[in-house]
Amino acid sequence: MYKSLLRPFFFSFDPEKIHHFTFKLVKLTSKIPGMTSVFRRLYVVEDKQLQRNLFGLTFKNPVGLAAGFDKNAVLYNELANFGFGFIEIGTVTPKGQAGNPKKRLFRLKDDQGIINRMGFNNEGLEAAITQLKLNKGQLIIGGNIGKNTDTAPEDYTRDYLECFKGLHPYVDYFVLNVSCPNVGSHAKLTDKDYLLELISEVQKANEELSGRAQSRPKKPILLKIAPDLNTIQLDEIIEIIKETKLDGVIATNTSVDRTGLKTSQERLEAIGNGGLSGQPIKEKSTKVIKYLAEKSNKAFPIIGVGGIHSAEDALEKLEAGADLVQIYTGFIYEGPRLIKQINQAILNQN
Repeated sequence: MYKSLLRPFFFSFDPEKIHHFTFKLVKLTSKIPGMTSVFRRLYVVEDKQLQRNLFGLTFKNPVGLAAGFDKNAVLYNELANFGFGFIEIGTVTPKGQAGNPKKRLFRLKDDQGIINRMGFNNEGLEAAITQLKLNKGQLIIGGNIGKNTDTAPEDYTRDYLECFKGLHPYVDYFVLNVSCPNVGSHAKLTDKDYLLELISEVQKANEELSGRAQSRPKKPILLKIAPDLNTIQLDEIIEIIKETKLDGVIATNTSVDRTGLKTSQERLEAIGNGGLSGQPIKEKSTKVIKYLAEKSNKAFPIIGVGGIHSAEDALEKLEAGADLVQIYTGFIYEGPRLIKQINQAILNQN
């Protein structure tokens, strides 16, 4: 029903406007008596064989929703009824910000992809905390954190620390988003020396916060990396993880590469810059996962994301070395049934 009826309707509207509309639609539908049970019967697969234990956390299943979809943590309770094992909110920045000028979200239908240059638009840390206090505890929640656009380079770490400390009581794990191509001063965020400094400071805060509250354990911290890194840069990531004892990696974010797209060059030029997600980055993302897993001898967990539009795509990521997977663009193109299909395919392999 989604692909034959809902998707053609949704895709006839501006991508950003329909995103907000669907949020309201899911919110309202979930308030109808009995609808939560309907969603769960349709999409949730419950089986202990799907459970995954990573970073000291138990995930009901290995299929998650990537950051960027529920930026302000307003829909995660309702989305839990669609079968996800975990949901990542954000990217959250200390202050709310409008992001880049519109129009900034574009569908590439021929490629089953999306280009975005949202620019970390979100309502800010305090708004996210307010929403997370409503958590019904149905699944694992990740907090994806970043810096404000107008923050000076010398204060980047301060922004990450502010978000980390504020969200610490309310999320189960953290992701340092240093690979989004739609923020300023991107070069510093991917510099090895700066990454070592940032990770060190966040880990110190993690120790302090868990030390103050004996019942609150340290939170796992992951690094989200770009799909466009070369092998030398990936080797540096492996060294950073080893040196800092970071908990894991999310591979990968969106790409700035436009190679091999079916979409015309004229349309791509009209769209302009932004991060590419969806099917066009599937192979690139999988190669990064495979390289990290093999080169590090599987020394750390990997969450695989990028171009998962089918159960086969997800299995490919897992076989390449991912421990968990996340979807975003595939969720938009394929609908919520994709989550169930992936979980059933994993069970069929057992």
